[in-house]
Amino acid sequence: MSVRKRIEKYHSSGGAADLVKVEVLVPPSAREDLLRLAARLRSEHRDSKELRRLCDRALSLYGVRVLDNVDLDRLPGLRARAGVIARALMERGDARAFVLGREILAQAGPA
Repeated sequence: MSVRKRIEKYHSSGGAADLVKVEVLVPPSAREDLLRLAARLRSEHRDSKELRRLCDRALSLYGVRVLDNVDLDRLPGLRARAGVIARALMERGDARAFVLGREILAQAGPA
């Protein structure tokens, strides 16, 4: 594989493929604030990506059995959906579903 193709593959599927690079000019006094903001945004993005992965796993394993009368599309965001999914898993699922529900709640953080 050529170097160019490897670079293209890395940019499309590498560790930070779903992030964009931004270059801005700020006063020197605001540099640290901007770096802290960028770090927080990256952390929130990683957390929501993991939460989405857990929810997708839960829905593929237990979706029909535990969410028979729940319309997830009516909920406002990922964290609200995750809470409903987790509680349904814990109330209606087996022991593995309960553990997965606890993982989802832990990843979702305080409501």
